[in-house]
Formats: sequence, C-alpha cells, structure tokens
Amino acid sequence: MIMIAILVRCTSTGPAFFLQTRIGRDFKPFQIYKFRSMIQDAPEHGPQITVGADKRITWIGNVLRKTKLDELPQLLNVLKGEMSFVGPRPEVAKYVDMFREDYATILQVRPGITDLATLEFRHESEILANAKDPEEEYCRRILPTKVALSKQYIAKQSLWFDIVILFRTVKAIFTTAETSVSRDLQHETSFPK
Repeated sequence: MIMIAILVRCTSTGPAFFLQTRIGRDFKPFQIYKFRSMIQDAPEHGPQITVGADKRITWIGNVLRKTKLDELPQLLNVLKGEMSFVGPRPEVAKYVDMFREDYATILQVRPGITDLATLEFRHESEILANAKDPEEEYCRRILPTKVALSKQYIAKQSLWFDIVILFRTVKAIFTTAETSVSRDLQHETSFPK
C-alpha cells in the first residue's frame, strides 16, 4: 500500500487517497477509502460515475482500477468495522435515496468490498461508455440490478457463500487484469509528467 501511495503521489498532483461519503449499515454515513485514480479535482470536471476511458483517470489510476488495487485501502474500513470483505457495495446517498425502501433491507448488513454486483458489473464503466446518457443508464438499468443482487446476497448469506464470492472475485480480477494491464503497459514507455 505504501508503494502504491508513492506511485499515486509521484504521477499526479494531489493526495494518495480519495475519500467519499457512502451510506453504510443502518443508513449510517461513513468515509470510504480508495487510492486516488483520477485527477485531484475530478468531481468538479464531470459526473459522479466513471464512464469508459474517462479523461479524468490518471495513468497509474487506470492500472489501479483494472487490477482493483484502488480498492485496497477499504481494508481500513473493514478494520474500523464500517465494511466487511463480502457484502452489498456501499452507494452514495443520492442513489440510496432512489431505492430507500430496498436499502432498508440491504443496509441491515455491513457493506462489503465485493459482492455479486461487483462480479456482474466489473466492466461497468465500459457499459456506461456506450450509453447516450450514462447517468440515466446507471439509474434505470444498472442500479436496479445491483439492488436486486444485493437482496439476493442477503437471502443467501452464509460463510460458504462469502467464500465462493471471494474466490470468484479473485479469479475475475486476475483474468481481467492480466490481459488489460499488459496491453496498457505495452503502450506506455514512461510515467507521465
């Protein structure tokens, strides 16, 4: 984590970490930690959701996102008791309010670093890149599916199911990252200034 933090700081201006308020168990807000993968003032230059080859994503941020290493600081959220390894992914208040009744069920458990929706939508930004209105597509198609998958997880929740999800997540990360990162590295000869 120290090496990644140094890489983030050395390749773009701004802090190594990105903090964002998400809604946790029992609707309690908390600060989620991620390695910063975008330019420092990214929220001022675009939407909350990331779409395709978003120009706000830094070179190292692109690698971190594809390998999911940008999520590594969420281990701090786990240590603080705000998240667990497996559980429904936490959302921002804006999206929770759209499905508040469903989230009354979903937020009975701690949000997690990975879940069924993480596996289903691991290429979410590419899906949204093909939409005419990415925000509308997220709210109309992706978010309802994520909500349904979160409720499905709660209905099936068990230690064995969590182990299966963790195994599938690791497998998906290595399968996706292996090809995409090596392709990206072939196009880069040096770090950007």
